[in-house]
Amino acid sequence: MKIPLAPPDIDVLLLSLKPELFRHIYAASTPTVEGAYLHWDQLRHRAPPEGMTSELWWAAVKLARTGMLQSLPLLDKAGKPFQIATPEDVLIHLHHIDKDAAGQIQSAAEVTTSENRDRYLFQSMAEEAITSSQMEGAATTRQVAEDMLREGRKPRDHSECMIFNNFHAMELIREIRNEPITPSRILELHRILTEGTLDDPAGAGRLRMTDDVHVVDNRDGTIIHQPPSHTELGARLEKLCAFANADENTKPFVHPVLRAILLHFMIGYDHPFVDGNGRTARALFYWAIARSGYWLMEFVSISHYLRKAPGKYVRSYLHTETDGNDTTYFLIHQLEVMRNAIQGLHEYLARKVSEQKSTERLLVGSGKLRNRLNHRQLALLTHALKHPGEVYKIDGHQRSHAVVYQTARSDLLGLSELGLLDKQKIGKSFLFQAPQNLRKTIAELAD
Repeated sequence: MKIPLAPPDIDVLLLSLKPELFRHIYAASTPTVEGAYLHWDQLRHRAPPEGMTSELWWAAVKLARTGMLQSLPLLDKAGKPFQIATPEDVLIHLHHIDKDAAGQIQSAAEVTTSENRDRYLFQSMAEEAITSSQMEGAATTRQVAEDMLREGRKPRDHSECMIFNNFHAMELIREIRNEPITPSRILELHRILTEGTLDDPAGAGRLRMTDDVHVVDNRDGTIIHQPPSHTELGARLEKLCAFANADENTKPFVHPVLRAILLHFMIGYDHPFVDGNGRTARALFYWAIARSGYWLMEFVSISHYLRKAPGKYVRSYLHTETDGNDTTYFLIHQLEVMRNAIQGLHEYLARKVSEQKSTERLLVGSGKLRNRLNHRQLALLTHALKHPGEVYKIDGHQRSHAVVYQTARSDLLGLSELGLLDKQKIGKSFLFQAPQNLRKTIAELAD
C-alpha cells in the first residue's frame, strides 16, 4: 500500500499569507468536507473553493480541527501525544451506537431470550474467531472451522489452531469483562491466542525482545510502519492499561466507545508481540466495549466487516500517523464498522425469526409434532431445511445450545425417532443427518 502523502505544514503556509487571504481561509474553515473527515491525500484531489489553492484549503480545514482536537495520555514513539476530535459525524455514530448497542433494544429481543442467547452467542464468537484469524493468514473453510468449534475437537493444522485459540480467547474476554485489564492479563490473552502457532513458541505471552518486527505491505514487502522500540513496551503497556481502566471522572473524558477503539489502535501501533497483534487488539476491543455495558456487541463480529475492506483499515492507521497523530481517521473508520456490524446483526435476527416462524407454520399442522419439539429441536430443523444432507453430532448440538450431553442426545434421538433426522452409528458415536426430503416428511406428518 502506498503511504499517504504527508500534509503541508500549515504554520509555514500561514506565515507566508497576505492579510487579505485570511478572509478566504476563515470562510472555508470547517473540519469536514461535505461531511467527510478528509486527509490531505484525499482533499488535494478535490477542487478547492473559489479563490483558494488546495494548500490554503487544507490550512482552513486544519484550523477548524485545531479548535476541537484534544491531546490523549497516549504517546507515539517520539513521545508526542495522540489527539482526538469529535466532529459531527463522530457524534452521530456515537448516538446510534449508544442507542442500538447498550439499551433495551426492541428489534434485538430475539437475542435476549434464554432459549436463543447461547445459540446466537456461540455463532458470533465462532464468526469472530474465524474471520479475525483469517485476517492474519488462517486458511480454512468456514464450515470446517465452525464444525471444529461446535464439536470441540482439537485443531489439525496451523490455521485451525489460530481459530481454536481465538475462540477460547473470546471465552476468556467474557469471563474477565467486569475486571480491570492489566499487563499480565494482556500477556495471558496473547498466550492463549498464539499458543502452538508461532515459529518460536517462547514468544507466546511475551513482549517482543527485538526491533525487527514491523508492519509491511503484503503485496510488495514495503515497510509501512515501524513500531516503538522493544525497550519501551513494558512502560507503554502500563500506560495503556491505565487508559483502558479509566472512568468518566478521569480527565480528559473519552467516550467509552472511543476508548475501546483507541485501545485497539494502540496495540496495532505499538505491535508489542512478534505475531498476533491484530487478534490481541480486536480481543481487547471486545473486553473494553463489554466492560462499558455495550452488551449487544458480543453478538457481532467486527472482524467480519474489517475483512471486507482491509485497505481502509490499514489506511486509517496511516492517515493518523501522517497527520500529526490525529486518531480521528481511525475512530471514524471503526465507528462505521461498528454501525455496519450492528445493522448486520439486526438483519440476521430478522431473517432468523422469519425462518423459524416459517418452520413453525410448517409444523403447526401436524398433530403428531405439535408440542413435541423444544426450541433447540426447532432451531436445528430450521437449519436442516436450508442444508439438506447436513450432519449433526451430539457434542456439536450440546456446544451450540450450552446444554448437558444427555439433553443434546435426547434432542437428536427424538428427532430421529420422528423420522426428521437419519441416524447412523460410527464406532461408538451416533451421527444424525438431515434427509434430502425433510420438508416432504414434515408435510406428511402434518396430514
